[in-house]
Amino acid sequence: MDFDNPIITQHSLNSQTARNLSHSTKSIPMMEGITPRWLLKFLPWVPVEAGVYKVNKIKKHDIYPEMISFDNSNIQVGPKQMAQIPFFQNIDMDKMNTLSSLFHKKEFDAGNFICEGAPESNEFLIVANGKIEITTKGLSGEKLNIDILSSGDYTNVDAFVNNSMRPIYIKALTPCTVFSLNKRALTGHLDNSPQLAESINNAVTYWLSKKKAVNENQEKLISIKSGKMGEYELPHTYPDYEESPREYILSLIQTILKTNSNVTDIFNSPINQLDEQVRLTIEAMRERQEWEILNNKDFGLLNNVCPSMKVHPKDSSPTPDDMDELLSRVWKKPAFFLAHPKAIAAFGRECTRRGVPPPTVNIYGSPFVTWRGVPIVPCDKLMVNGKCCHNSYHGSTNILLLRAGEKEQGVIGLHQPGIPNETGIPSLSMKFAGIDQKGLSSYILSLYFSAAVLSSDAIGMLENVEVGKYYDCE
Repeated sequence: MDFDNPIITQHSLNSQTARNLSHSTKSIPMMEGITPRWLLKFLPWVPVEAGVYKVNKIKKHDIYPEMISFDNSNIQVGPKQMAQIPFFQNIDMDKMNTLSSLFHKKEFDAGNFICEGAPESNEFLIVANGKIEITTKGLSGEKLNIDILSSGDYTNVDAFVNNSMRPIYIKALTPCTVFSLNKRALTGHLDNSPQLAESINNAVTYWLSKKKAVNENQEKLISIKSGKMGEYELPHTYPDYEESPREYILSLIQTILKTNSNVTDIFNSPINQLDEQVRLTIEAMRERQEWEILNNKDFGLLNNVCPSMKVHPKDSSPTPDDMDELLSRVWKKPAFFLAHPKAIAAFGRECTRRGVPPPTVNIYGSPFVTWRGVPIVPCDKLMVNGKCCHNSYHGSTNILLLRAGEKEQGVIGLHQPGIPNETGIPSLSMKFAGIDQKGLSSYILSLYFSAAVLSSDAIGMLENVEVGKYYDCE
């Protein structure tokens, strides 16, 4: 007799068989590609009419070139580059070709000094590639930082024109190539060319007159008078506007979702199949929306940072000093930093090394690291080495600091709520597009959006910071 037979040994219904009479609780489909999309939550959204938002601004006059661009295939200072330098503007092409020979190409290794204690007006430098640090000495001999320049940047135009005698020290932070214009060589050349000297003097005089007519933001001055009460002539003035303000036309993310009618008819309980297909598709569209707001070539925030609002880190890693410098650029009501999670971790390591761990704050029920009271918002769309990958142990990325809101002349998101067939998400529509001969239902999903930087000082960027620098505990 087989005493191990379940018919003899079993005294109750086993659990595996009992499960045939019970319902299992099922989860909705999980998608690891979904992120919190904090940028979309922190960004104020402004509704537009007819898909267009026009940013009217006070007219600006280009007193200083933003950056001097070079042809990567042939890095030389020619008429194109010289035309961007204020004291060479409006000069004949032939004369520029003659003057371009006065620029000398120099290469330096990291750590080498380009200039040690010479007067600031001695040389005018253009950085073709690499990164340099400019410092001077204070009254007590202490080192004072003046600026950090990178590719396309140039040294102080005012100091060169006005013969500044301040001693400066210029050091190569990375291997770099610079073009140098020596003041003495330029003066000697002009002494032998009276017509050229007159042309340059006229260009400098014109530039100085333009400089007096604008404020520090290069906007036309609004003439006003202040002082004691009395009878005196009042100035005449008017604010001038840009003739062709920039227009932001809503961008579009679109797809056609196909579902099998048999599936939605039969396999539709307890979870609605169409709802889940739509939900996951919308999640993917919203992820792409956040990526476009940062990286789009036209309206993406990374591509709309004014060169004067870019900060070059002295070291490779993002340090508290760098973040403070960024705050000094976007000082008018900064709203939040935006950084890749790896960059936030790198900044945390620098803070720990200095013994100043950043505090945290709860927003939207989630903890955020802060610096000087400003939250640092994580976003994986700020890519590391051009990728969103979280598994990279090293690489460079950028950190943004934004002022947000239309009233604050900051950064805003643009959308058009109330469009036909709108879903629960503003400016996102879903239209039924029919059933084909295979019984597949089609739904057109469309998301309309854009982003606008209302003022050039509304966004700053700490660029090319390394996320892979670690320290050994001692």
